[in-house]
Amino acid sequence: MGMFGKWLGGGLGFVMGGPIGGLLGFLVGSMIDSTTVQTSTYTNRPARTSQGDFGMSLLVLVAAVMKADGKVVKSELDYVKKFFISQFGQESAKEALLILKDIIKQEIPVRDICVQISRNMDYSSRLQLLHLLFNVSLADTSIHPSEIEIIEKISGALGVGATDFLSIKNMFIPETDSSYKILEIDPSCTNEEVKKAYRRMAMKYHPDKVSHLGEDFRKTADEKFKKVNEAYEKIKKERNMA
Repeated sequence: MGMFGKWLGGGLGFVMGGPIGGLLGFLVGSMIDSTTVQTSTYTNRPARTSQGDFGMSLLVLVAAVMKADGKVVKSELDYVKKFFISQFGQESAKEALLILKDIIKQEIPVRDICVQISRNMDYSSRLQLLHLLFNVSLADTSIHPSEIEIIEKISGALGVGATDFLSIKNMFIPETDSSYKILEIDPSCTNEEVKKAYRRMAMKYHPDKVSHLGEDFRKTADEKFKKVNEAYEKIKKERNMA
């Protein structure tokens, strides 16, 4: 059994109800025929996000992003497969692709899905979802404008703040003064404000914030933390800060 099977066995909570549960339907049952799954009632209340909740939410949103330009081609599936292999291993990637291909065939009520996630998933995990969506979108070294547009819509529907979205976006698609945008500050700020912003962002994006998702997802959080550090070091060098 790969990691997705272990996440399922480790518990699914809110994703088994609401629109996400409707999308997954029989597929989850067919995957876990011999696996005991701990489920909880869909309550519309923020809770500790489980690996199963996060993994399935990620797959549904990845499917929505892939369909954003009106078509899904084999090369895109190959890119996603490559991403999952690099992050979680061969067997997990195989399981993930089986689920993803089924979800892609269905109509995805993106806003309803995001509302369900936002009501039940902690904020740090939602930020991690966005980071991974950008990661998947850029797996082929380019990102279609429609993909950026839907990720931004997903971000808003997830209840993620505009500055947080801009910060994560600039980790992948650098704009003017991207290092400052990553730290959520203005280039006119003082050196002391830069230091304070770095400490604040380092705390916000520290991998320990999503440690409850397990090591598989925690290691992907290291990427955000590294981007924050790189942005800070770049600003320090530009300003000759000690």
